[in-house]
Amino acid sequence: MTPPSDAAVASPAGPPSLPEVHRSVHVPNAGGFLRKLFAFMGPGYLVAVGYMDPGNWATSLAGGSAFGYTLLAVALVSSLMAILLQALCARIGIATGRDLAQLCRERFPKPVAYPLWALAEVAICATDLAELIGTAIALELLFGIPLLYGVMLTAFDAFLILWLQNKGVRWLEALVFGFILLIFGCFAVQIALSHPVWGDVLRGYIPAASIVTDERQLFIAMGILGATVMPHNLYLHTAVVQSRAWRMDEAGKKEAIRFATIDSTIALALALLINSAILITAAATFHTTGNTEVAEIGDAYQLMSPLLGSGMAATLFAVALLLCGLNATVTATLSGQVVMEGFLRFRLPAVTRRLVTRLIAIVPAVVVTWMQGASGTAHLLILSQVILSLQLPFAVIPLMMFARDRRLGALGAPRWQLVLGWACAAVIVALNVKLLADFFLGG
Repeated sequence: MTPPSDAAVASPAGPPSLPEVHRSVHVPNAGGFLRKLFAFMGPGYLVAVGYMDPGNWATSLAGGSAFGYTLLAVALVSSLMAILLQALCARIGIATGRDLAQLCRERFPKPVAYPLWALAEVAICATDLAELIGTAIALELLFGIPLLYGVMLTAFDAFLILWLQNKGVRWLEALVFGFILLIFGCFAVQIALSHPVWGDVLRGYIPAASIVTDERQLFIAMGILGATVMPHNLYLHTAVVQSRAWRMDEAGKKEAIRFATIDSTIALALALLINSAILITAAATFHTTGNTEVAEIGDAYQLMSPLLGSGMAATLFAVALLLCGLNATVTATLSGQVVMEGFLRFRLPAVTRRLVTRLIAIVPAVVVTWMQGASGTAHLLILSQVILSLQLPFAVIPLMMFARDRRLGALGAPRWQLVLGWACAAVIVALNVKLLADFFLGG
């Protein structure tokens, strides 16, 4: 990877990131801590959506049903990595006034920048594929809509996204936050109905040696990590954090970095609770009853009612899945806009951009659904997470290169964040190397 050029940090060129909402949310210069925090709350929840999308469901269900609460430690470590990386994203977006895609275009040579753009687009299409399949499965479970028709119906969510964007970023954030609370409520009820052993739950957050020594546990653990930290979130956060109109002096930017970090940390902690709830529900419902091979969302839904003795649990499970799919659709659309405009400085109408991205995802989903049915879509869902895992280093490494830029001065990341950030990057690269080695060598 070629190091960043000597372009000035303080004087960005080109249009702002997400111009429709850029600096559109007022930040009070006076007032208490809570008033200022409220002004900055929102971008973190848009980002947190990507950490609880349908791709996370597949890995958490498989991990919980097969190994009980053991892999809660992996969910915790993955979330801590995400909290750190997203904090660095907020810092870079505020300190430079540019998003990650714009920085890559401006500071890397074209032979590096354009492949990074292509890889980012592939990651967004893979993300969209997971959301499409998850939403279609939820429609089938709730309303009996055949999976193939559900896949095609999801194309029309482009018009919902367009309407929300026209209402303003605060409306978008409020809707996403409301959906997250509903999802959390659905799983709170399911956990209450499944009666987990809380002592075992707490012990599950302590890393066990078997996660590394047991090949199957390690494989699912890698899937949980790959489904948790997603490339498009890194691009999105550096952009959407600039919707706040903070003071442009150094003190104002430091304050903005502090509040934006608090916002994303709280939001991702809530995402950790939801991901943990999926795994805990799977462990308490399936693993303890001997159903250790539940990996498909549809199977989990069908087994939930007879095992828990309540049809409400299965219904809430499907409702939460639908809300996750709709929520993640919002952030994938925004991420696509950030990546295309940042790398290419080329703008498409929002509805056109959405339909193009969704069409690319729909084609393989329709073909697989038509030929192989639900089992085929389950494998496609897992494949989308593998693709995301492989794309992740190409977003994390540029992020860390910009985070260590000394020209950021007092706004630069502290040394401990840089050390931990590079350690995260090394772990992600190592896991991807192992994933590729296992695939090609048949390990």
